[in-house]
Amino acid sequence: MTDNPAAIKSIEGRALPYQGNDVDTDRIIPARFLRSVTFEGLGEEVFIDERVDENGVKKEHPFNDPAYQGASILMVNRNFGCGSSREHAPQAIMRFGLQAIVGESFGEIFAGNCISIGIPVFTARETVLQELQNLAQREPKTVFKLDVEARSISFNGKSIALEMNSSVRTALLGGTWNTLDELLQNMAQIESVYDRLPYIKGF
Repeated sequence: MTDNPAAIKSIEGRALPYQGNDVDTDRIIPARFLRSVTFEGLGEEVFIDERVDENGVKKEHPFNDPAYQGASILMVNRNFGCGSSREHAPQAIMRFGLQAIVGESFGEIFAGNCISIGIPVFTARETVLQELQNLAQREPKTVFKLDVEARSISFNGKSIALEMNSSVRTALLGGTWNTLDELLQNMAQIESVYDRLPYIKGF
C-alpha cells in the first residue's frame, strides 16, 4: 500500500517568532480583505495594519524582518487566531509561505481552518514556546523539524515533545485532512447513494 500523496508527516525549516497573546483574526487579515473573490495575494496582506504605517512605510515587525523571510514555521503564544471565524486568516499565513504553527493555544475555529488547508497546528507549554521563540530570535538561521507522527520539534540535536489532537494527527498522516478532496474522490459512492434515495428525486 502506497502513502497518500496528501499525507503531511513533517515540516522542516526556519522559524518566524510572533509574540503576543489573544491575537485575533482581524489582526491577522483585516476585514477589508474578506471581499477578495479568491485567496490569491493574501500573503502580502497578512498583519498588514501592523506592518505598515498610514503612509505605507514598513515598520519594525517580525513579518517584515529579512531574517525571517522564507521561514516555514510560525511560533506564537496563547489564544492565537481568536475572534471571528474567517478562513482568510490561515490562507494569508499559508500564502506568506508558512507551513505549520506552534503555539500555546489557538482559537478553535482558526485551528480547524488551518488543518483544512494542510497547516499542522501544534501546542506546547508557555515555557517551551518562550525557549523556541527566544532561540529563533537569537539565531534566526536555526532549522527546526516538526514531526507529526512523533508530535515533536527537533533542533540543534535536541527534541521537545509537543501536543496535537489525535484525530488531526491521523488525518494529516493519512492525507485525509482535505475534506473537499475526499468528497470529490468518492463521487461514485455519492452518486450511488443519490440513486438509492427516492425522496431526492421527488417520488
